[in-house]
Amino acid sequence: MAAGVKTRVERSRRSIVAAAAELFLKHGFLGTNMDEIAARADVSKQTVYAHFQSKEALFLDVVRGMTGFAGDEHQKQVLEPEDDRPIADYLLEFAELQLTIVMTPRLMQLRRLVIGEVERFPKLGKALHALGPQRSIDRLSRAFERYRRLGQLQADDLEAAAGFFNWLVMGGPVNDAMLLGDGAILPREACRGHAQESVRIFLAAFGPR
Repeated sequence: MAAGVKTRVERSRRSIVAAAAELFLKHGFLGTNMDEIAARADVSKQTVYAHFQSKEALFLDVVRGMTGFAGDEHQKQVLEPEDDRPIADYLLEFAELQLTIVMTPRLMQLRRLVIGEVERFPKLGKALHALGPQRSIDRLSRAFERYRRLGQLQADDLEAAAGFFNWLVMGGPVNDAMLLGDGAILPREACRGHAQESVRIFLAAFGPR
C-alpha cells in the first residue's frame, strides 16, 4: 500500500513539473498560473500546492530540473579522461556533445526565461549557472589537472583555463541563439566543425610548448 501511494505521489509530481515546464516556456512566469498548471497536469490545485508551496518554488524546480538533466546527459556520455587518451580527443568529444545537448530550443527558451526573471528571482540565475556552465567548468578543471600532470596542458590556473575553453565553445553559439532565436541554433553537422576549431584555438594557447 505504501509503495503504491509513493508511486502515485511521484507520478503526480512528475506530471505537475512537466505541465509547468511546458506552460512556463510558452507563457513565461507571469503569464502562467497554478490553475492552468493543475489543469494541464490533470490534478487539483490543492495537489499542486501539496507538492510546491508557491509558483516561485515550482518555477525554480523546473529550472533546476531541466538544467540538471542536460548536465547529467553530458556527464553520462563524456567519459572521464584516461592516461592514454590525448587531450585533443577528450576536448573534441566534450565540446561536440556539450553543443548538441545544450543547444536545443527548450534549453535556449529556458535561458531566455531565466534571464528575464533573474532580478525578481536571483536564485534562478544562480541555479542555471551552477548546474550549467559552472558544472562544465568544474569537470574540465578536474580533467585539466590530469592532463597537466601528463604534460599535455600548460596552465597555472586550471579553473580559468576551463572557463576559457567552455566559453570558446559555447559563447558564440549561445549568444546567437539567445539574440536571433531558435533558427540560429547550430545544426548538428555544424557542431563538430565549431568544436574542432575551438579545440585547435585552445590548444594553441594552452597545449604543450
